[in-house]
Amino acid sequence: MLSRQLLPVVALGLSAAWVGAATSADPDLQYFRDVAETRNYTLGRPIAPKITPDGRYAFFLRSAPRDPTLRLFELDLASGAERELLTPAQLLGGAAESLSVEEKARRERQRQSLKGFTSFQMSKDGGRLLVTLSGKLYLVDRATLKITELPGAGWIDPQFSPDGKFAAATGADRELHVIDLASATERALTHGATETLSHGSAEFVAQEEMSRFHGYWWSPDSATLLYQQTDESGVEVRYVADPLHPEQKPSKFFYPRAGTANAVVKLFLVPRGGGQPLPVAWNHIAFPYLAHVAWDRAGPLTMLVQNREQTEERLLVIDPTSGATRELWRETDSMWLNLDDNAAGSLGTQRPPFWLNDGRQFVWTTERRGAWQVELRDITGALVRELTPVTWGYRGFVGLDEEGNGFYVRGGDDPRETHVWKFPLAGGPGVRLTGAPGHHRATFFPEPRLLVRTLDHLDGSYRSEILSASDARVIATLPSVAEAPAQWPRPELLRTSGARAFDAAVTRPRAFAAGRKYPVILVVYAGPASKRVVAEPRTFLTDQWMADRGYVVVRIDGRGTPGHGREWERVFKGNFIDVALEDQVAGLQALGTRYREMDLSRVGVTGWSFGGYFAAMAVARRPDIFRCAVAGAPVVTWENYDTHYTERYLGLPQMAPEAYRRSDVTTYAADLTRPLLLIHGLTDDNVYFQHTLQLADKLYLAGKPFELLPMLGTHMVSDPVVRLRQQQRIIEFFNRELRPD
Repeated sequence: MLSRQLLPVVALGLSAAWVGAATSADPDLQYFRDVAETRNYTLGRPIAPKITPDGRYAFFLRSAPRDPTLRLFELDLASGAERELLTPAQLLGGAAESLSVEEKARRERQRQSLKGFTSFQMSKDGGRLLVTLSGKLYLVDRATLKITELPGAGWIDPQFSPDGKFAAATGADRELHVIDLASATERALTHGATETLSHGSAEFVAQEEMSRFHGYWWSPDSATLLYQQTDESGVEVRYVADPLHPEQKPSKFFYPRAGTANAVVKLFLVPRGGGQPLPVAWNHIAFPYLAHVAWDRAGPLTMLVQNREQTEERLLVIDPTSGATRELWRETDSMWLNLDDNAAGSLGTQRPPFWLNDGRQFVWTTERRGAWQVELRDITGALVRELTPVTWGYRGFVGLDEEGNGFYVRGGDDPRETHVWKFPLAGGPGVRLTGAPGHHRATFFPEPRLLVRTLDHLDGSYRSEILSASDARVIATLPSVAEAPAQWPRPELLRTSGARAFDAAVTRPRAFAAGRKYPVILVVYAGPASKRVVAEPRTFLTDQWMADRGYVVVRIDGRGTPGHGREWERVFKGNFIDVALEDQVAGLQALGTRYREMDLSRVGVTGWSFGGYFAAMAVARRPDIFRCAVAGAPVVTWENYDTHYTERYLGLPQMAPEAYRRSDVTTYAADLTRPLLLIHGLTDDNVYFQHTLQLADKLYLAGKPFELLPMLGTHMVSDPVVRLRQQQRIIEFFNRELRPD
């Protein structure tokens, strides 16, 4: 039975995968249908490459152009011959892929919406591969293509031992297991797991907010494992039900809201063959957040921990024989410390410290001087030298190339672009390894000294190639089968004028008519840790689709967004909305003065997640600027969002109640005078549907009309039909409010 508060809400309908594959025959929708089915033209690109130590072969994952199922491929670098090694269909035998609730949640945290082999492991010698499918583990012999199904099921986060003789993984029993690959036998290394106690898995905030997806780590000699024990007995529980199947039990999630208890995380060392676990000693009360662990052959076992306020972090060295720890280095910030998520790989495995081969020095990244930098420190933590200028614009670590006396990083002088650079370890200027504007990436493989350079240009051209680190010679190209649109979007990237200059993007209709006035759609995020004005054309595919329907579509990165230094970002402390709203309005007005085709009397705003939060706030607080808004999956009440993210910016609600009141959308619900469309997935386990319901309830009690589009799904929207139907509803809403003609 619906509550009285929800009865008058205008429900626009449910969008879900069960709508079916068929879409409207209207040719006007073909563009967006293609965008959705190709995942912004990324399906078919090679991903997650790994190169054998002898430098002869590369392995990678790839899907078909319109099928999100990833398959495993091999490339002979000398001949360029490609070979398909394994497909999910071979293993499933016609059955559908099945994911556990835990695996679904893990993929949601990774923003992973593809199917099939979403990751794989390569043994140290490159001779064997480890893949997971439907919770089962398979060992693939590269030479013979023999496939061995390993014992057990429900496996999560499998990892080869460094010597390649064993594999470890966490099981459905919430325990850490080791599998002997020679005998195909497995044993549990941990015991005593319960509904609230687990071993070997990263907790929610580690995955969602710290980019740490591992809960255990192998020693370099493969003899020992370090694992995480997670006690969630004090963490609040939330239940999410499938509305289409009320006969099924809801899924249960441990979700630490701002101001409430986090999971208690401890570390233990255990021999590979089993035995009494050895606890690691650190003050986990004062430093409860385990941000990162590094255990490689070059340096000592280290862990990075943070205090609850995230104003102090310590890099600790762990003695694996006693479990004792000592401080190697600490960072402090009166506002907050950002973790270097730019360096974190898709599985959170690439974050400093990066140890040099002698184990006496390590590479570190810091914002201490006002912007991200790379520096070199010695075994005592003392600074040796700065390796990148504070003015350069570091955006991610790629790898150390000691033989070449340097290291690879991503960054550059223009925050809208990302280039691959090589800097010398001895200090001095770097060399840029990518040319044309774009958003470029790289992966370095030190043993064969090969660099995979992925070029993603603003003009839409794409290439993933393998280079020799010694002379930058292109050795091979990873083959892509991705489609490309007939025309890529053509956004104009610029800097606004005025008291503050903002990065901005303006996308006009392809049939743009000079002298005509166009309504404006502001596509917004406006929150910390995410930049939306980037030199990557697929980012603007939806913008172009909307623009071609008679709009000028605008993006603006104001203060609080990354790329412009510490002070630029830290203005959000204690208040999520005031500066963000001020800057978006200032940016719009500056663009309206510069481009007379923008009709600022007809401005709509749309965003998702933090962007949805901003859109709801914007239409309530600045109806003089924004005529209507679409708020997707908005965080409405910040005391109901997670600890690590929210408290970083607002503090604990018990200590800063005014910060939460100011940043709460419901504080301004009674001020709404403009049309608002709310969209939210009913099974969202990141920003719970609770948020939209709280706002809907406040609006109803205040007598304010609004529209609600509930959807079957989570925080990610990846199904092509769902994306298409959602975008249709959004553009229909804007047409009605901004273009009634």
